[in-house]
Amino acid sequence: MTERLYRWTKQRLRQQLAVVQGEKAPSLVLKNANYLNFARRKWLTANIWIAGDRIVYVGKDMPANTNNTEVVDCNNKRVVPGYIEHHAHPFQLYNPHSFAKYASARGTTTLINDNMMFFLHLEKKKALSLIEELDKLPTSMFWWARYDPQTELRDEEPLSNSKMKEWLEHPLVVQGGELTAWPKVLNGDDSTLHWMQETTRLRKPIEGHLPGASERTLAQMALLGVTCDHEAITGEEVVRRLDLGYTTSLRHSSIRPDLPKLFKEIQELGVDYFERCLLTTDGSPPSFYEQGVMDNLIRIALDSGIDTIDAYAMASYNAAKYYQLDHKLGMIAPGRIAHLNILDDINNPTPTSVIAKGQWILRNGRECNYSNEFPWEKYGINSYEIDWDLHEDELHFSMPMGIEMVNSVILKPYQIPIEGTTHVLSTEHDESFFVMIDKHGEWHIATMIKGFATHVSGFASSFTNTGDIILIGKNVSDMVAAFQALKEQRGGMTLVEEGEVIGRIELELLGILSSKTMEGVMEDEKNFVSLLRERGYKHEDPIYSLLFFSSTHLPYIRVTQRGIYDVKKKTVLFPAIMR
Repeated sequence: MTERLYRWTKQRLRQQLAVVQGEKAPSLVLKNANYLNFARRKWLTANIWIAGDRIVYVGKDMPANTNNTEVVDCNNKRVVPGYIEHHAHPFQLYNPHSFAKYASARGTTTLINDNMMFFLHLEKKKALSLIEELDKLPTSMFWWARYDPQTELRDEEPLSNSKMKEWLEHPLVVQGGELTAWPKVLNGDDSTLHWMQETTRLRKPIEGHLPGASERTLAQMALLGVTCDHEAITGEEVVRRLDLGYTTSLRHSSIRPDLPKLFKEIQELGVDYFERCLLTTDGSPPSFYEQGVMDNLIRIALDSGIDTIDAYAMASYNAAKYYQLDHKLGMIAPGRIAHLNILDDINNPTPTSVIAKGQWILRNGRECNYSNEFPWEKYGINSYEIDWDLHEDELHFSMPMGIEMVNSVILKPYQIPIEGTTHVLSTEHDESFFVMIDKHGEWHIATMIKGFATHVSGFASSFTNTGDIILIGKNVSDMVAAFQALKEQRGGMTLVEEGEVIGRIELELLGILSSKTMEGVMEDEKNFVSLLRERGYKHEDPIYSLLFFSSTHLPYIRVTQRGIYDVKKKTVLFPAIMR
């Protein structure tokens, strides 16, 4: 624990002092570096000394001792701090390791991550040991502590008090939230309020999830301890949050690509001070990141006319300061972790070279020093095993109410007009059979869905927050065949027509995450999404659709482990049926 609480031991601190005192040589020196100094909001020129994973000196001197020191002349280059993605959901088919590797090669060397998947699927000791192992990567990895599972569970064990306490108190956990169950808190949920109070007592911030919140609602949540929110979708909503003292995260994601619009509107509304603004991609699916990670958002800021220093600060120093990590991150100064991006051009934030924890991650455009391997099984993250069978005669669609997709993530109830006794539906309409089945085969919910697709015959997926299985299709026989293919490949997604598998994504870890590189899972996603679109899927993002079918922070109804759930009334409309 000492190593995590005090990143550098007394012995290492003495060694770092010896470098500055000339008794030891630094491992790396960036000579003639024109770097961004946030303490003065200026570009300055200095020599940057690095010893191991730490910046130990920034100034005019060169070290007296350069025995085995690598010296790199940065003349005609720009050097900026490594970028920080403060609101990562590293579970969108990719995994935290593969996303960290990909992001760091594009300059995003710090991730502050959602803990939802580990919180729900791993026992406490393994989960916390896992985040400590991930902290050994060149990327700095910090975490949130969720207050609720974002769905209705049959078993509330994942939310035990001891689990919540140890997550919140862990030194790698730097915030509470995101708080999706805020209506419950306003309506008297003292259990969540207790953990919010504990978060504040620990001097850690609380991230809200407050879409469409009024001034009065924002005021109430601020009283309860919420300090930041990322859900503004208009300039007016950004200004409302800033006016009430919130740190405000400006989002650009696959289902909310709002950043150009937000910058335009807030500037028209007179915003010219950005020190309480952050940037986030809000955990988008793999292919969204082909254009970059935080480097892409900085580019959008620059293209929107934002001052250069503000653009870089929103993706580095501002985030470090908000999380009280600016003594470690977000600045190029002695004592900070050596996360540095070397740019050819101030107007192109995608680096040509990246240093993370003092190691070259990208050197003149070539990736290095980052393994593709990670020991997931050591921490209880294994393949998805289904040890039960499913037969056509088990699936009956007699429920009078179905679910209708308004867009990628919003579901509303609708009266089913179609006779549910048939096992094959017409492709002339967009209604399909829908089934959610417990991953252990103990219960299921069978209804219909409107608006998913017109020609998907059989589809199966284990990619959900809870790892339960979703089946969708026009043909019950093909749906069962898709389930069987899912069982054989041990998790992921399968698409079947006339009994044959025509598309698949293998998710070897918990049935939710791929062990492939980001580039590999990008290709899988693009190919699979293309097949869905060819068969009538018309919304922005099918990956988010699948993840959010059970997510009760969204209106109006959800399909949960307890049954079809009315979010507003907080009641189960139709319970799950035991098999």
